[in-house]
Amino acid sequence: MTDSPYQYFDVQVLRAEHLTPAMIRVAFGGPDLRRMASGGRDQRIKIFLPHPGQDAPVMPATDTGDASDWYAAWCALDPSVRGIMRTYTTRELRRDPDELIVDFAVHGAAPSPADGPATSWARTARPGARIGVLAPVEEENAAYDFRPPQDTDWLLLAADESALPAVAAILETLPPTLPARVWIEVHDLADRQPLPTKADAEIHWLTREGTTPDAIRGTTLPEGTPYAWVAGESSTVKAVRRHLVTDRGFDRKRVSFSGYWRKNTTTDELIDRGENP
Repeated sequence: MTDSPYQYFDVQVLRAEHLTPAMIRVAFGGPDLRRMASGGRDQRIKIFLPHPGQDAPVMPATDTGDASDWYAAWCALDPSVRGIMRTYTTRELRRDPDELIVDFAVHGAAPSPADGPATSWARTARPGARIGVLAPVEEENAAYDFRPPQDTDWLLLAADESALPAVAAILETLPPTLPARVWIEVHDLADRQPLPTKADAEIHWLTREGTTPDAIRGTTLPEGTPYAWVAGESSTVKAVRRHLVTDRGFDRKRVSFSGYWRKNTTTDELIDRGENP
């Protein structure tokens, strides 16, 4: 037995499809996926991609899959060969059969010199391709943030494409008639996707990066006790939170915020600085 709520999984691509020009959905399978858990609609997982020429990513050695000190073990590996780590959201964890669904935002239909390792990998993902995953084996874990209190009267969701999978998962599980006001930044209107929900949701699609704070400022919000979930580019997330707490008077404890990425900074640069992205 292990005290860690997270373990490593060796998974392989079952299929991949474009949901929109800028979003690729990949379904993964693996012999141990029955042990994987997901506690929240914005459940974070770590994926580990192979370097060019590798059939599978190099992962920390373990006999049990225990990941109690996973980050230190991964950092101790040679950066030139260790699995390329990125953070993603579990879009769905399916049963019968066991499948892990992950949506990859790729910022445009065509390959670009600006593509990072995960985008490049997703564009060429084919059945049988192997990656590593660090994921929870307990439903209650620290790697999800969407936790609205029971007295929530209405929701505010703000995100960009990087957090769109989490927004979609949140919306599809909301109770009927719950008011939800939603802002999502995409690069192009062609990148919109259906977001089924039973909630009373007003969804606003924005096509200019960083415009969410101004869009919210110009909107009359519902009465009652709110809960806000904000995720995406770090500076935009901070600006939205500042507006909600300082200008709108939201209780800061009722605003969940997460910077999924930082403009002009790569994940590898954060790691080099000693930050755990």
